[in-house]
Amino acid sequence: MAAVDYGYPWAHAIAQFKFQGDPGWASALAALLHRTPQATQALAAADWVLPIPLSRQRLQERGFNQALLLARQLAPDKSSAALLLRLQHTRAQSRLTRTQRLHNLDDAFAVEPLQLAHLQGKKIVLVDDVMTTGATLHTAALALRQAGAQHITAMVVARTAH
Repeated sequence: MAAVDYGYPWAHAIAQFKFQGDPGWASALAALLHRTPQATQALAAADWVLPIPLSRQRLQERGFNQALLLARQLAPDKSSAALLLRLQHTRAQSRLTRTQRLHNLDDAFAVEPLQLAHLQGKKIVLVDDVMTTGATLHTAALALRQAGAQHITAMVVARTAH
């Protein structure tokens, strides 16, 4: 589920949000997501609204996880940064092909072992800012599925044309 195409003016707004240290965009971008067809229903049906986690290094570089800010805006009582973990720092995905992206993300995500019971049979909305090939969302969803999640919906602010 994507709110907009990744182009003007959204690409600039997301870049400001993500790379220029402007977390103030979270509210406006989450409102845009809320207006996406089926988003309200997906959020209402979800047991958890989980962000794509960042590696410790990337989190230190940015100062915040943009996907977590979006998840908290979308469903503050259902969001958690403690369930889905980023196990390793990986190369930035932006200049990789889909095959390279999938390989880059091998074993990158896992569910916190002590939290497995919280995902058994649950409906999850997985949140990120931008989807290009879907490799990140796919890999994270696999980790959630292996942990017992029943249904996973991906929700992004913007999706690229390819």
